[in-house]
Parts: sequence; structure tokens; C-alpha cells
Amino acid sequence: MAPRISLIGAPTDIGAGAQGARMGPEALRVAGLQTALESHGAEVLDRGNLAGPPNPWQAPVDGYRHLPEVVAWNQAVHAAVLAELRLGRLPMLLGGDHCLAIGSISAVARHCREQGRKLRVLWLDAHADFNTSALTPSGNVHGMPVAVLTGHGPAELTSIGGNAPALPAKAFRQIGIRSVDPGEKRFVHAQGLEVFDMRFIDEMGMRHTMELALATLDAQTHLHVSFDVDFLDPGIAPGVGTTVPGGPTYREAQLCMEMIADTGRLASLDVMELNPALDVRNQTALLAVDLIESLFGKSTLMRAPA
Repeated sequence: MAPRISLIGAPTDIGAGAQGARMGPEALRVAGLQTALESHGAEVLDRGNLAGPPNPWQAPVDGYRHLPEVVAWNQAVHAAVLAELRLGRLPMLLGGDHCLAIGSISAVARHCREQGRKLRVLWLDAHADFNTSALTPSGNVHGMPVAVLTGHGPAELTSIGGNAPALPAKAFRQIGIRSVDPGEKRFVHAQGLEVFDMRFIDEMGMRHTMELALATLDAQTHLHVSFDVDFLDPGIAPGVGTTVPGGPTYREAQLCMEMIADTGRLASLDVMELNPALDVRNQTALLAVDLIESLFGKSTLMRAPA
């Protein structure tokens, strides 16, 4: 059955350390996202952009920058994503910075609880995003969403989906990680997050990495992909606020997306941290659209359906 996709723009950089990700949703639209998805048979509705408070660009308070505004944006995201899931649609959140995954994934986790389904989250990112107010060097909440979703953070964020934690650490598979703060690194190990960092990918290859990350998926599993564009090597994707050298190549990223598509389980998606202010002629948005197409069936070679 052709996917029924709902695009939801969240134009804010409230949780980021650089301004500009608020322009990400429009850059993806300009890059032809809806037309590209429709060319693969998807039925696409663009729900427009969510509204929320502006970025006050202030210093951290008690270890968090802009916490009230972050909460407001994530509440709006949670409501919008949950509404689409309850309509039987596939929500695609267009960010915006990665703090918005708190609202998005808490909505997905809530829906899975209501439906009695299991949840697997693939976190495609250069960063573990597992900081807390005690560990963070910056106070930027886009470095905290995985910690918050697993119950480590302020109550107004950890309980957005009506359940704290929203999901256990064992539901995550982190792929492409190559920048982790020292205290965060210890916390990742202590909590037992399953991390396939760039050294693992270098040694074992993207194919084996994805086989492990996708293992044990079944018909009762909802697969959510949270795709931070800084997952990609900045040589091919310069339009992000926190570039880290040494990320996946174009072909590695394509293989990652194609193997996700092959499962037939993708049921919700975040596309985060695209910053057109730092891009070159929208090339990062165009690449992101290309990779999103691969999530929905575009492949390099014609293959017989499984």
C-alpha cells in the first residue's frame, strides 16, 4: 500500500547553538520534497508549519537554554505528530533543531503504547544527544533529546507524552556517532545505549551495521527514524550548525536508507538540523531529499520486490 505521508514543519532553532535551522522546513520544500515523494507513489499532505515562541537567544538558566520555549515547541510537535498517527498516516517532521525529537518521539511512543506495538528508533546523527543539565557544556537542549526521552531531564519535557520515560534506552540504535562529550560518554555506557559509531562502521561496514540495527524487527514493530543531517560527512552536507568531519559518504548513507526501506517498517520520520544559512546553494537540502526518497523506495539499481 502506498504510504500516506504528512509533512509537518517546525521552524525553530530554539534548542540549537547556531541560528538558522528555523529555515530548514522551507529549504526542504524548495528542494522538491513533496514532488519527489509523490514520484514514488506516496500520497503526501503538507500540513504547513507549526507555530511557537521566537528564539530569545539567551544564556542558560539552571543548565538549560530557553527551556520554556523548548517545552512549548515540543508540546506543539507532540500534538501534531500524534494526530497524524491516529489518522493512520506517516508523520514526517521537518526541523528545526533536534530538540524537537522530544515531542515527535514521545508522540510515537505514546501511539505505540495505545496500539500495543513495539518501538525501534534509529538515531542517525554525529552526536549521541545524551547530555543532561549537569553534563552539558552549553545548555543547548538539542544535545539532550535522547537523555530526555529515556527519562533524564526536566519533568516538563520527560512527561510530554504522558509517560516518563517515554521509552527505554534499549529502543534506540544510534548510527554514525563521532562526537560525544566526556561526561556524556560515561553516561551513554552507564545507560547501555546501543551505539554504532563511525569506528564500528569503518571496521564492519554500513551493511553489517544496518543488519544489526534492524535485527529482530517484526510486524508488531513501529520503526521511527530520526535523521539529523549532520549524520552525513560535512564534505557533502555543509548546511548544518554542528559539522563533524568523518561522517558517512554518499554511498554509505544511501545504503543505510535503502536497507531501512527494505524492511517495509518505516512508520514515522524526523528530518532535523538542516541550516540553510550555512549551506551552499541548498545542496544539503537537495541531498536530504535524495536520501529521503531512498527511504521510500528509490534505489540505485532496479530490484525485484522482495
